[in-house]
Amino acid sequence: MLKLVCADLDARPLFWTEGKMRYGYEPEVAQAIADEMGEKLEWVFLRWADFKDYVLSGQADGILCGSAITPEREKVFLYSKPYACFNESVLIRSEDEMTKPEDFKGKVLGAIEGSTNMALAQQWPDIEYRAFSGNSDNVFWDMIHALENKEIDGVVDDEPAFGGLVANSVFKISFTVETMNAWGIAIAPNNTELKIKIDQALVKIIKNKKLEGIWNRHFHFQYPEKFFNSLF
Repeated sequence: MLKLVCADLDARPLFWTEGKMRYGYEPEVAQAIADEMGEKLEWVFLRWADFKDYVLSGQADGILCGSAITPEREKVFLYSKPYACFNESVLIRSEDEMTKPEDFKGKVLGAIEGSTNMALAQQWPDIEYRAFSGNSDNVFWDMIHALENKEIDGVVDDEPAFGGLVANSVFKISFTVETMNAWGIAIAPNNTELKIKIDQALVKIIKNKKLEGIWNRHFHFQYPEKFFNSLF
């Protein structure tokens, strides 16, 4: 059994749930890894704030839910090889005209508290920030509703998280920063055996092009072949 933690949110095309089935890029990647390992896949849905304790206590094998690999997080978790790398974007209302960080002077940007997205936004001067708590049952949609209701002027998140939102006329991407954040599965630090098995499975689905196929089904931007090929 491969038991993974994520939030039960609708963050298309990254992930969403219909009935008892999960869809999207991350669920398909997780299933491909589990298949290569010869394991059954099980999801545990939690709030963002509860991920760490649940995995470190041994109640799940890892976090597969948009967890960017950072030096700070590597002090807490072992990380698998990356299964994705993404840039970060700012989402705004369609009627607004901001196209660069300077245009947000005196305005309010929202991001998840403690996220790499908030860390990026805080590099831009003369902007106010609103941190959205991971204790919420649906922190992503808390941010989107705050933007729609004009409580904030933009949301900073990873580029693919906005894929389902820019398809309508309510929102648009203001700009994108080429951060190429690598995402991995966060594993308890003493579980080196599991990391090795996950890494071996991930390398297999890169080499046999399964990962590329999953990517192309869900994203309009180009598969980063050179990045993934550098992993082996």
